[in-house]
Order: sequence, then C-alpha cells, then structure tokens
Amino acid sequence: MGIFKTRKKDVAATYDSYADTLYRLALSHLQNPDDAQDAVQDVFIKYTCSAPDFFDKEYEQAWLIRVTVNHCLDLLRRRKLRTHQSLDDLNDVADDCAEPNPAAGELMEKLAAIPETNRAAMILHYLMDYPVEKTAKTLGLSVSATKMRLSRGREALKKMIGEEENHVQ
Repeated sequence: MGIFKTRKKDVAATYDSYADTLYRLALSHLQNPDDAQDAVQDVFIKYTCSAPDFFDKEYEQAWLIRVTVNHCLDLLRRRKLRTHQSLDDLNDVADDCAEPNPAAGELMEKLAAIPETNRAAMILHYLMDYPVEKTAKTLGLSVSATKMRLSRGREALKKMIGEEENHVQ
C-alpha cells in the first residue's frame, strides 16, 4: 500500500493543523505577509484538488511543506521577471513588513539572502526546530546532504555578519 491510504481528506482539520507552519515558511521565503497568505491558500487549493490521501500525518506534513517551498520558489522566480513596481506598492510593503523586533527582521533579511538551496533547510531546522533527519526527509534529501546545506547556510550567514561588522568599524 505504500505511503498512501485511501480515505476522505478533512481539509479543515488539515488547515488548522498546518496553516501557521506553512505561513511562517512562506513568509520567510517571500518576505511579504500578503504573498505568504496567498501562497498558503494556493497550497491548500492544490491539496484539496490534487493531493493523494496520506498513510500518516508525517507524510502529509512533508508533502505540504515541500509544495509550499516549491510554490514560494516559483513565485520568487516570477517576481524576478517583473521589470518595474509602483512606488506606492513599495511603501505599502515597507509598512506591512515593519517588525517590532529589529534583530528578527535583520536575521530574516540575512536568511533571505542566502542561496535558495540552503534556505529551506535552515528554516526547517533552525526556525521550525525540525531535527536534521526530519528536515532531510521533508526536503527529500539524504541526511548528509541536509547537514551540508545547513553548514553552507551557517557559513553564508557568518560571512554576511562578518562583512557587516567590518563595515561598521
């Protein structure tokens, strides 16, 4: 029977269980609350329309996280193709993204600047407290590949912090 089992999906219960996690994940990628909410809605539409029934909650959660990450990366790729953006829109985004904790905002900016291949592993492991093994399974990677992505992500963050300290002095 594998990882899938035929049963009715309870979309509302699944939404209640995972929406906050998926929103935080999408927000860390997209850096915009409205885009993050839209991404979560898109993921749940896809879940409702095309997701298989899962054998257990762990596979369901892994599927939702993987689809969310992929959807956010697609949105970011499309965003790069835009040639211009209204100044009014930029002011609205700046107002929406104002964070009460400046250190958290700076960390999120630095995290958004590291390569996409390392970012998802960093978010799952450090921000969402997933163990390395669960992070690897969620991303469809080996444990050693996940550890390497975490290591490279940490090095990229250290480099950014070091460069910032050198500019301050």
